[in-house]
Amino acid sequence: MLQEKVPFNERGGKLRGVLDAVSGRFPGFVFGGAVGSDTLPVFHFHDEPRGELEPKLRYLAENGYRTVRNDDIARFVRGNASFDDRRVALCFDDAWTSVWRVAAPLLKQYGLTAIVYAIPGRIEEAPACRSVEDAGGPPFVTWAELRALHDAGTVDVQSHTLTHARIFCGQRPIGFVTPAYATTPLLNRPWIPGSARPRFVAPEDLGAPLYTARSRMSDARHVTFDPAVRARCIDHVSRNGGAAFFERPGWRAQLEAIAGGARYEIDSEQAQQAAIETELDISRAILNERLRATSVRHVCLPWGVSGRQTAAALERLGFETAFANRLRGTHAVRRGDDRFWLKRLPNKYILRLPGRGRRTWL
Repeated sequence: MLQEKVPFNERGGKLRGVLDAVSGRFPGFVFGGAVGSDTLPVFHFHDEPRGELEPKLRYLAENGYRTVRNDDIARFVRGNASFDDRRVALCFDDAWTSVWRVAAPLLKQYGLTAIVYAIPGRIEEAPACRSVEDAGGPPFVTWAELRALHDAGTVDVQSHTLTHARIFCGQRPIGFVTPAYATTPLLNRPWIPGSARPRFVAPEDLGAPLYTARSRMSDARHVTFDPAVRARCIDHVSRNGGAAFFERPGWRAQLEAIAGGARYEIDSEQAQQAAIETELDISRAILNERLRATSVRHVCLPWGVSGRQTAAALERLGFETAFANRLRGTHAVRRGDDRFWLKRLPNKYILRLPGRGRRTWL
């Protein structure tokens, strides 16, 4: 029997944040204390505008903080490295274009480095690096840019899995692609099987059925539906006004009548295991090959989601560490932590670190 709801431990939101706070999951420095010798603060970023990023990097530089790489984190967890209370790690997930245009120049300016978790299945080719002033082009760094960042030592490139995929794991439609779907974040759009290059539900797929979706790295089994049903839903919307179709009463009932009772197949445990291993192993191999390196041996799991199959695969494939979030544990890296369940803090908490100009509120 499939689980039709996303488990609480895979959700974010305000309630999760409140529970983390009251259950003591934040390190003491967040509340005005010191950074203990057994604690390494690790902060995560995504697509950062300059106005948000620069004050935090300036705060770190002015207060004497230095940055570490993912190998350093692994040594610290194993007890083979000790840091003073002015060491931190800065993690940029997804390798957005802003890593090239905004973050890299600022990191160089302030004498800092970062760990970038890249998604090779989303990275495009380009004949040359863009100028940092060029706001056009693909949303993620290109291969040329990622190689340049790696070669310069500005960033420590590691894996964020091959495609950063969400998969359908429910058996009944919970919605359909409407014009409002355009606001769904790019990396939250579910994966569509059956094409050579990774493909995801797009805003132009008006009428396509949507089902409960979870991370590929969770314990959820992927459910594959008859593609003809999806095609009929999209065609029905197209022939009946496109976006205007959704302004008419009864549109949902029409699509539910088409999508209801669609045939589906559920991944076997073996297929699930193979898909998870592909996401981990092929991503690492591609990154090492394209960067002409052997240094990619760590992973940050999308949305911080892991599961029984993923934890076993990480061990089997020889990964050094993984960042993943679960309900127990502190949002910082501590000596002796489970190396496949390392945890981080949102980057706003940089300004809570001890130092001149420290904030007691955010």
